[in-house]
Amino acid sequence: MMALGLFVFSLSTLPYQELKRRRGLALREQQTVSAGSRRGQYVGEVDETIVLSGVLLPELTGGDLSLSVLEAMAEQHTAWPLIEGTGHIYGMFTIDDIDTARTLFFPDGAARRIDFTVALTRNDDINMLGIVTDAIKEAISL
Repeated sequence: MMALGLFVFSLSTLPYQELKRRRGLALREQQTVSAGSRRGQYVGEVDETIVLSGVLLPELTGGDLSLSVLEAMAEQHTAWPLIEGTGHIYGMFTIDDIDTARTLFFPDGAARRIDFTVALTRNDDINMLGIVTDAIKEAISL
């Protein structure tokens, strides 16, 4: 499905059912020579965010272990390469939020259903590269 750093989103880990991508574009208003006419001029990208959401059924799919791995990656405050299973490279992304909602409990308190949302923000700052890409960072500085 997709990989974020060394974490692979798959049917056995975190199978997302929805991927939302938002790319903000910055436009600056420019006056033109003609009377009072204004046009927006493209001046670059503002933000790119990706939100992955889905449902975990721990009996069939990933569960707390998969979520714990993503939480540990988020706590490192580093950017990770996001690559789709098709080979499309989205870029370097940091994990901003991980939201979960647990329902349908077993008698021991374990959830039968976990709804999750993972919010990612693009961050191509070379100083934010994850440990996976330290070798690339060293090669660039040579």
